[in-house]
Amino acid sequence: MRTSGEEEAAKIVRFEFDCMKAVHAFARKHDIACDSWEGDTVDIIYDEGQWRLAKEAIAEIQRVLGEAEPAAAYQFWTAEEAEEQFLTKGAFGAVTYEAGSLNAYKFVTGMLTMAMEKGLDLQTGTPALQVERADKVWVVSTPRGSVVAKRVVFATNGYTAHLYPALQGVIVPLRGHVTAQRAGSGMPARGLPTTYSFIYADGYEYMIPRPQGSRFAGDIVIGGGLTKAAEEGLFEYGTSDDTTIDPIIINYLRNSTIGYFGSNWGNDHSDGRIRKEWSGIMGYSADGFPLIGEIPEEEGLYIGAAFQGHGMVLCFASAKALASIMCDSNDDELDHWFPKPFRMTKERMNHNFQGRLHMTAPKDLELQGQP
Repeated sequence: MRTSGEEEAAKIVRFEFDCMKAVHAFARKHDIACDSWEGDTVDIIYDEGQWRLAKEAIAEIQRVLGEAEPAAAYQFWTAEEAEEQFLTKGAFGAVTYEAGSLNAYKFVTGMLTMAMEKGLDLQTGTPALQVERADKVWVVSTPRGSVVAKRVVFATNGYTAHLYPALQGVIVPLRGHVTAQRAGSGMPARGLPTTYSFIYADGYEYMIPRPQGSRFAGDIVIGGGLTKAAEEGLFEYGTSDDTTIDPIIINYLRNSTIGYFGSNWGNDHSDGRIRKEWSGIMGYSADGFPLIGEIPEEEGLYIGAAFQGHGMVLCFASAKALASIMCDSNDDELDHWFPKPFRMTKERMNHNFQGRLHMTAPKDLELQGQP
């Protein structure tokens, strides 16, 4: 709210909430089997300062949006209530609000299948090596030949600067880590009923139980741990290799479930706690917002990237906005629902990444969207 003003800050909160709802509605409408789950999520807060900031931020959201707004519906829980309801120990308190989860891979492949039925030509195993301007068209070079088009979209997130060097430092890759864990014997037989975030002074983890009916139902997927690495994870920025993992972060994540649930975790599964562990590359912008629109002074070259590890509530609706921009739709209509800070501008091309923005809870009070 400090940087964007109340109107745009409120628009961002509504945008993320509406995007989340739209994703699940789309999956239902088109019968995409993607383990879609809708319900309340919980933020378990372990730091007194973050607990105070959460209360202040939510009060601001409800002041600006109005308490009747669905995106402003939050419930606070005391430490005792949090342990009883969510089985976590040692927290200052908890906050619940509407959210959801799904298998992003299954959702995207479901959408691709629909698009291919409508004529999409999908070339797998064909990386883009270079993008160049040639007269009034763009040429995308690949190992299997070149593609010529009047309009090209960079949907390459943390890898974008490799193809368009002018965005070096504007979008920075960040390697994130995740583990999939078999639930302990003390966890509910049908799995934990909600998704979690664990928020502490200098970072957080997020946790998604696999829903009933999905493969490995009841398993716990937990990611984060960035600040536990050397130099608080500094060297993960600029890392674009997701075939490797940081041993300090992964070891922390392996033990994080026991740390958060304590004796409520019970004994580890007879097959072992860890089912799988991996890393992935996210894209972060200098100002903490996605980059959506036509690249300045590059007619026909567009971007939809830099989702800050927050893409589940940004990508779907941002793609709709980008399509509107590419079709020269009415700007006033788009501005009614699409946040202006997300628009690609010449000014944002001059913002270079200086450090972490969204890997810890905010030090200054701002309106926060849904995780």
